[in-house]
Amino acid sequence: MSQDDTNNTNGLEDILNEAASHSPQSAAVPTAPQPQTQVRKGNEVFSGNQPEPALSPQPDTNKQDLGFDIPIDSVPLPSAGLIYPVGHPFHLAKAAEYTAMTAKEEDILMSPALIKRGTVISELIKSSLVNKKVDVSTLLSGDQQALMLGIRMSGYGNVYEPQFNCPSCEAKNTVQIDLSEFEIKSLQIEPIEPGRNLFRFDLPRSKKTIIFKFLTVAEEEKAVKEAEMKKKRGFLKDNLVTTQLLNSIVAVDGDQNRGNIAKFVSNMLARDSMELRKYILKNQPSVETKFEFMCNFCDYAEKVDMPMTLEFFWPGSSDA
Repeated sequence: MSQDDTNNTNGLEDILNEAASHSPQSAAVPTAPQPQTQVRKGNEVFSGNQPEPALSPQPDTNKQDLGFDIPIDSVPLPSAGLIYPVGHPFHLAKAAEYTAMTAKEEDILMSPALIKRGTVISELIKSSLVNKKVDVSTLLSGDQQALMLGIRMSGYGNVYEPQFNCPSCEAKNTVQIDLSEFEIKSLQIEPIEPGRNLFRFDLPRSKKTIIFKFLTVAEEEKAVKEAEMKKKRGFLKDNLVTTQLLNSIVAVDGDQNRGNIAKFVSNMLARDSMELRKYILKNQPSVETKFEFMCNFCDYAEKVDMPMTLEFFWPGSSDA
């Protein structure tokens, strides 16, 4: 997930806090569609031909309990399960299955306690996944991103209509985004060992060998909380580059000592730092969420990152 994607995900707490402040009576918030009688198989979430799910669905007792089946869909995992160890439910899994959103998931989205703890998205995914053995905190952030988009589409459809301020004239535009058109950015590099989230990069200037990892949901949440704590304590120094590198680097020339890695990162040559960050960003498995924006007022056009607004979780709420 890119830095912009991370910022979007980190802003979900604010968005959901705003959602929680809108009562169902006062906001034009649609409820999730009623479950249908047909279970969808395969993947119809993102465009293009995607692999069949690698996970076997667990027995569904909804039909005998409720008289109907809750639809099941699947989403491709950007990591293709290549970084999860043997024994992990997503080990070598190309896709993950989830049930369509119901009123229960809407309750999760509106939970003030979960929003305050910053775990609402993880709980939403946990509730929707068919395989209940998955620990969402262990997932790569890109896999979480794909699941979040798929689950959202299962509840409210593919169309997302946020308001977006033009970067040129600053006019407010309502844009229409088809979430199903986003492309999966799959993992293209091999880990140093199968089933391990460890990758190698040789620095061009210092010639040192770096072993790095892609961050999991838990690691990203930890980084956000640490940044918030530093801000509360008055540490306002902008150290995004060194923080990103420290969180990603596992070893330098085989040395895994965190103190030595921190010292190395602080004195890392600028070209080495830039090339490593570019390599990580280029190869990070995620969902490409940029879309073509054209201003209705000044004809400004550019490919921009999808904005995260209240509309993502509560379509129609801005009309209330």
